[in-house]
Amino acid sequence: MKISPDNEPHRVPRKNKVVTAAEAVSVIQSGDTIATGGFVGIGFAEQLTIALEERFIATAFPRDLSLIYAAGQGDGQHRGLNHLGHEGMVARVIGGHWGLVPTLQKLAVENKIIAYNLPQGVISTMFRDIAAKKPRTISSVGLGTFVDPRNGGGKINAATTEDIVELIEFDNTEYLAYKTLPIDIALLRGTTADPAGNITMEKEALTLEVLAIAMAVRNSGGKVIVQVERIAENGSLHPRNVKIPGIFVDYVVVSEPENHWQTFAEQYSPAYSAEIRVPSQSFLPMEMGPRKVIARRAAFELQEGDIVNLGIGVPEGVSDVVNEEGMLDHIVLTAEPGVIGGVPVGGLSFGAAVNTQAIIDQPYQFDFYDGGGLDITFLGMAQADLHGNVNVSKFGSKLAGAGGFINISQNAKTVVFLGTFTAGGLKADIENHQLKITQEGKARKFVQDEVEHVTFSGDYALKRGQKVLYITERCVFTLTEQGMELTEIAPGIDLQKDILDQMDFEPIIKSTPRLMDSRIFRDEPMGAQALKV
Repeated sequence: MKISPDNEPHRVPRKNKVVTAAEAVSVIQSGDTIATGGFVGIGFAEQLTIALEERFIATAFPRDLSLIYAAGQGDGQHRGLNHLGHEGMVARVIGGHWGLVPTLQKLAVENKIIAYNLPQGVISTMFRDIAAKKPRTISSVGLGTFVDPRNGGGKINAATTEDIVELIEFDNTEYLAYKTLPIDIALLRGTTADPAGNITMEKEALTLEVLAIAMAVRNSGGKVIVQVERIAENGSLHPRNVKIPGIFVDYVVVSEPENHWQTFAEQYSPAYSAEIRVPSQSFLPMEMGPRKVIARRAAFELQEGDIVNLGIGVPEGVSDVVNEEGMLDHIVLTAEPGVIGGVPVGGLSFGAAVNTQAIIDQPYQFDFYDGGGLDITFLGMAQADLHGNVNVSKFGSKLAGAGGFINISQNAKTVVFLGTFTAGGLKADIENHQLKITQEGKARKFVQDEVEHVTFSGDYALKRGQKVLYITERCVFTLTEQGMELTEIAPGIDLQKDILDQMDFEPIIKSTPRLMDSRIFRDEPMGAQALKV
């Protein structure tokens, strides 16, 4: 074995890196730090995670693992990172989103693990900084939110005491410095591998940050394990198609088909991997109701040439409206894991898209977002206060996490929050082009005191000069220096009974709010001429 100048042995290249899943995860030791790739179920190494869980259940090892991941990786029940939610198995988690991993969430809420929630984009780009052995990831993302060290520094329970986010200043401007850390193990996924470990991703819906993670682990002296669908002959993979070079890969595992679905909702769609394009007329129009009303009103904020981001949930409806109204050729829809163009997909396939123009690595997408590349974003709104702050990350014992919300909302030129006015049983009908509330939701979204978790800071947005709107099925608010101003009201809605009596603070009302456009409440398409594109 050759010895390097620093007396550490070089790795001897293995001619065949293909092993079983059990053999691969046997190299993971107690106390190791593991990085996983994935977005919901896209690109997640389900076979490897199952093998690691089976090893722990059988032997009680490895224990006290640390876990770092950027996007949410799970189905909200048992798949994804939920396999690692056993007491004693994981000791620390640094995650971008927690809502899809209830088993880990439970450990965090019960103070049984050290737990942080950092912005998805920060973690995604941090992998590159770890690869380059930079001591910090520097960003303005998180200022004024719960990630700001003045507001908790991303700690999400009492068991978490170490500060990993610092406030710094350059040229009289504040930034946050996120501590990087060495990573021992990467659990990644691709489509095809050769015996030397070269990995392609031709059937994956996203490429995410697999290359950055592999480099980070390789330069940390760790082991890179990749799950694939199939093995090709050495030398047969086209170099331009290789996403993870074999020099970064230690072990390759061929997955069972049931553990290698393209998303957690679909085994394989050639449209998601850009193998085919889907006729736009094949998309069914969105059913009329409160969600469509919100999405239609949101579409009025679009302008010709806009580069747009859509969040999960109610914002997904904007893409349906855009397609129905024939606006796709006038704007560009994007999603944070790397999708540019086309129509984003929802549900457990969220993150994928059809008819895309390009799919780039997630860290580069966040570079673009963080630098102000988005013209407008449509994001969810679970709770808002009189200062314009928004909470989507934590509600009592429910820990959803921020995901890419902070990166996106802080840096888009225009931010539009979408959500029903109340939650928990809301029912509304549309009659004669008017909105009628037939059953009010049990939970109020517009609260008097500051929201429980500041995922979006209204004050920081005002300082940056962002345009901020809050669109519901019954009214629209605009953020001003004086607070939340009520600017529009839906036809058929009573200002006092349906709005003011259903919120904990009185908004600014400078004059009689104007009526929302009546075309929003009709069954037929609104007509692109009604919009700005």
